[in-house]
Amino acid sequence: MTIELDEIFNSVDKYNIFKNKFILQSSYQPDQIPHREEQIRQIASILAPILKGDKCSNLFLYGKTGTGKTLSIQYVRDELLKRARKEGDFKLRIEYLNCKLKKVSDTEYRILAGLIKKLGGEVPATGLPTESVYNKFIELIDGEKQLIVLILDEIDQTVKKISDTFLYNLTRLNSELSKAQIVIVGISNDLTFLDEIDPRVRSSLSEEEIVFPPYNALQLQEILKKRAETAFNEGIIQEGVVAKCAAFAAREHGDARRALDLLRIAGELAERDKSKKILLKHIDEANNKIERDKILDVIKTEPKQFQLVLYSIINLNEKQKKEPVFTGDVYNYYQDLCQKYKVDTLTQRRVSDIIQEFDMLGIINVKIISKGRGGRMREIKLAISNDILRKAKEIIEESLNYG
Repeated sequence: MTIELDEIFNSVDKYNIFKNKFILQSSYQPDQIPHREEQIRQIASILAPILKGDKCSNLFLYGKTGTGKTLSIQYVRDELLKRARKEGDFKLRIEYLNCKLKKVSDTEYRILAGLIKKLGGEVPATGLPTESVYNKFIELIDGEKQLIVLILDEIDQTVKKISDTFLYNLTRLNSELSKAQIVIVGISNDLTFLDEIDPRVRSSLSEEEIVFPPYNALQLQEILKKRAETAFNEGIIQEGVVAKCAAFAAREHGDARRALDLLRIAGELAERDKSKKILLKHIDEANNKIERDKILDVIKTEPKQFQLVLYSIINLNEKQKKEPVFTGDVYNYYQDLCQKYKVDTLTQRRVSDIIQEFDMLGIINVKIISKGRGGRMREIKLAISNDILRKAKEIIEESLNYG
């Protein structure tokens, strides 16, 4: 066994495909962001007044996953902070928070606690009234003249899981501040996100909007080629590999993040194969792996309520085998699980929305069945392989028992 492991470890140097793998990670911030020059100019124009200490409009960036929203705002943030350090006679703080992170997104309390921590303060993980946490936030930032820009990534997820009153409360804080001012930059994958919130909340935002279009296959090829030049050793990529990566990602709403993940994972698979090049077959293998991992990652990061709904669907499909599973069956089973695990029960309408989200993610297939005068019912079938299903069940059971 030791000899086998030595061979595996020694092959890392022998079949070294990567020169700098980090360049293909989503957290890498390139010096230039191709095909997003216009959006970057618009962001800079809207936020420029903060360099004079003036509050600007709140800003919302929309676009599908991997269209450069976060990269672009972080690029402008870095440039603004450089300029403010040179010229500013006031304090400028720009803080980024990903609202989809499980420890952040569950409650308004947790989001505020996350922001307070970013700003150097501290509140307990639970236990205080939410109003006290707001007061702590105000006390923390209003001790000096400063402008605070809060970049809230995946903000639509928070509003869906909590409510839009969080956004309203955040925008109303400026009226309670005497020295500091807050600007909100929201980032959302859902273009209709603000259309669905309370008109009063929408009015309080006074926002500007920028939409990021998907990248096309040629733009994705250019992005990949540029990154690949410094990420891989020379002559490593078989002809057609970059084009295939770009074509896969263009099909997925022009997602540059997916294209980069595909190329990176294909490189890792080629190394494990002891291949001297990244071949077309490695792209297919990488694509299958990403699909599997994406589903399991969604299941892992969703709140308990989502996990309980999916767990109900999985158990009912196993129990009823060839018998169809309907929305009503899922809700009844879900209610029993909520009682068992001492979790608050959502309304049937909210559970129905969650089922629709699972359908959009490709975890289940929902089919409308007409019952004549009896109305219409939604039949639910699982759309994931047995291998993923087994792992999904393990993830949920671990979360429910130890979460």
